[in-house]
Amino acid sequence: MEVNRPVDAAGRAAGPLRAGRAGSQPGSRRPSASRSLRQGFPRARCALSVPEGSRNISNQLSIGTDITAEHAGLRQRARSQGWWSGAGEFSFAEVFSLIGAAEVGAELPGTRPGGDGGSPPCPPGRVTAETFMAILRDKASGICVDSEGFRTAGSMVSVLPQDPALPCVHFFTATPDPSRSVFKPFVFAAGLKPAPQVRSPSFADDPAKKIPRFQSRVDRRHELYRRHQAALELMERDPEQGEKLQQTLRDLERQGLEAVNALLAGTVAPSPEELAELFFDCVDAEMKFYK
Repeated sequence: MEVNRPVDAAGRAAGPLRAGRAGSQPGSRRPSASRSLRQGFPRARCALSVPEGSRNISNQLSIGTDITAEHAGLRQRARSQGWWSGAGEFSFAEVFSLIGAAEVGAELPGTRPGGDGGSPPCPPGRVTAETFMAILRDKASGICVDSEGFRTAGSMVSVLPQDPALPCVHFFTATPDPSRSVFKPFVFAAGLKPAPQVRSPSFADDPAKKIPRFQSRVDRRHELYRRHQAALELMERDPEQGEKLQQTLRDLERQGLEAVNALLAGTVAPSPEELAELFFDCVDAEMKFYK
């Protein structure tokens, strides 16, 4: 796992470091570090200073030899595990990367535009939530995956303001294929109203909890997911109606973005109750368009 610097409301980078951790990924035989950054850098952590501009991480570790800070025991750990001989330059990405990525369908570093820590496929300058939504919807680059085996199941964009008086806002689709989904704003607030429409159903006889496990299958799609899938079928069956629905959904998303931008700009001051119900209201509005 690697963590990009947060982006504030104006699209500026909010922190000086990008951190990398060797995680336990599918196909990897290398254990992950368990402690968080707040407890100090564990032995499998390093960071790269990004003083300006934007950086993109896609699927793989991307900090190579250009390490700004690292745990004192990082290289010794790699040597003791037999992952690095100690000869030549130390590349964090090469030493700790996923083993057998191609076997599990993941792309190797550098196979996506901007995927190896380079600039994301977006114009230079001000980076906004809308910018990243467009990136996540880009199918040509492979970022938005809709193939049968490897489908983007859900997407998220976060705005983390530098001003501590402003709330962090997280946009979730809660549905697959962001190119045909709605990013809905969510704010952590007191008295948060749950959105049962996006909660997977519970099963008394859940195959995940039985021994042996997964001997049967259940439908874990939540209600919004089901209705969204039905809407996608409509788009494919009736392109004209599908286009109208798609435009309606984008208008709904735009309204949410405008409300959030006004909130972060300080031009509106919603009540705590309104913030607590924001995500629920957006999900509820989207559900109505699928009826």
